[in-house]
Amino acid sequence: MFITQLGIFIFIYMLRSSLLVPFILNFQYVLAQTLSPSDSVAYHYGQTITQEELREHLQIIASDEMEGRETGTEGQKKAAAYIAGYFAGLDLPPIMGDTSYYQTYPIVESEWQEPYVEIEGQRFNFLKDFFSFYRLTESIDTSFNQITFAGYGISSEKYDDYLEVDATGQALLVLSGEPKSPDGDYYVTKSSMPSRFTQNLMASLGTKRTLAGIEDASLVMVVDDNFKQHLNRYALAARRPALELKQTRNEPSLIIISPEMAIALSGKYDLAKLQQRIDKKGKSTSFTRDVSFTVNLGQENRQITSENVLGFVEGSDLKDEIVVVTAHYDHIGKQRNKINNGADDDGSGTVAVLEIAEAFVEARREGHVPRRSMLFMTVSGEEKGLFGSQYYTENPVFPLENTIANLNIDMVGRVDRIHTSSDDYVYIIGSDRLSTELHEINEEANRTFTKLYLDYRYNAEDDPNRFYYRSDHYNFAKNNIPVIFYFNGTHADYHRPSDTIEKINFDLLQKRAQLVYFTAWQLANQDQRIVVDNGEATSDEQGRD
Repeated sequence: MFITQLGIFIFIYMLRSSLLVPFILNFQYVLAQTLSPSDSVAYHYGQTITQEELREHLQIIASDEMEGRETGTEGQKKAAAYIAGYFAGLDLPPIMGDTSYYQTYPIVESEWQEPYVEIEGQRFNFLKDFFSFYRLTESIDTSFNQITFAGYGISSEKYDDYLEVDATGQALLVLSGEPKSPDGDYYVTKSSMPSRFTQNLMASLGTKRTLAGIEDASLVMVVDDNFKQHLNRYALAARRPALELKQTRNEPSLIIISPEMAIALSGKYDLAKLQQRIDKKGKSTSFTRDVSFTVNLGQENRQITSENVLGFVEGSDLKDEIVVVTAHYDHIGKQRNKINNGADDDGSGTVAVLEIAEAFVEARREGHVPRRSMLFMTVSGEEKGLFGSQYYTENPVFPLENTIANLNIDMVGRVDRIHTSSDDYVYIIGSDRLSTELHEINEEANRTFTKLYLDYRYNAEDDPNRFYYRSDHYNFAKNNIPVIFYFNGTHADYHRPSDTIEKINFDLLQKRAQLVYFTAWQLANQDQRIVVDNGEATSDEQGRD
């Protein structure tokens, strides 16, 4: 009886004197130690990821001083300098030429100079008869003597417009969207669910452009049945200066044209009837017509640069194998003199990477060196089309064959409309697309430590949002590297000046960052590298709408 009373007295004393909090934390640490020695170490350093430090970083990354961090701007470069300075403060070695934390890459900024198309003496004007988002490294002023119709401009396993078309050097005329059978099924998916060629306009156009480039076409003209509607929606985006990642090989230019302009090009060929024929039979048809036309896509181009910022923690006995943790630190800059601070998109992911890096550094300082090396990379250019991650995977600092996984963090500080009644969640995308083992490692890390609800709805193959293709992990997945995309979903402040730090849920941000850390810890320290046991990623869709 006395012991019971004494215990109650001690408990009340600890509660009143605030001693219970460290007692509980220590109890949690002891409990974690019972899992396994490696788990207890992971738990200990995972606690260095704190809400306070996440907030401190985000107050700087998402501040007005960074001016929205648009790629290529002074604000983006200020953010890069802050991240590089933080890596230096952690005593991480600069790995770019042993002097820099930056992987610098070239960009072309272009602005239209009154482009036009003239077809047999009839002039068609920009933002009236056609528009485009896509620029070339150099302006073009080219005359053509013929046009080649290539169906929908699609090449896939179940339907292919290029089987009997020689597109080399040609100007192509293609339909928008994709073929659909009379019974309502799409030929590409063999189901009622449309493929990437329909679900997202910008991504669809980009994919058709890439496919035409593979066929060595010079120009792609997409006939848009909803031309006026799309012109009204995208005129501002089409008019303003744009960025392109400078390529060693030019992709063809792509323009979206009105049905009236298409008639001038196709002449006696009835495109509506050809479309009906394709849709009925599920087989492409094509023609080449002699027609004289000039395409003048005049641009004023400016060469600029942007930077990925790399922090490297060298491993021990398996140091040649690399785990890459990424987030994009760029955002969309200013619009109508209002700063888009991008606290969630993707300030939240950026500061998570910084804190995860610190956790690994602290572990290494105290003798717990990860067996595999860790690359913490914040990339720019994501909002412009995944530029930074594309450049890294095409110009890797460490061989891609030695890169065992990419954990990508893009928007993890907020709650979307779906989870307002229960916010302890995170979306997991791509975890099982290439490696079931990666999926299980993430699941186990969550069961053991963070206990979030892992929502997989956007991981579905038929997800109409196509999120799997829309952030930086996808450039790793295209190279057969297993990935996980951690995401909180979109919200009313997405890509708006109202995406501010005051709306960040730092408790959730901490737990989500810790989940990434615990998964990375296991990847870095287990005996065998994870197995790639699922099919390769094959889609070329990427970028944001």
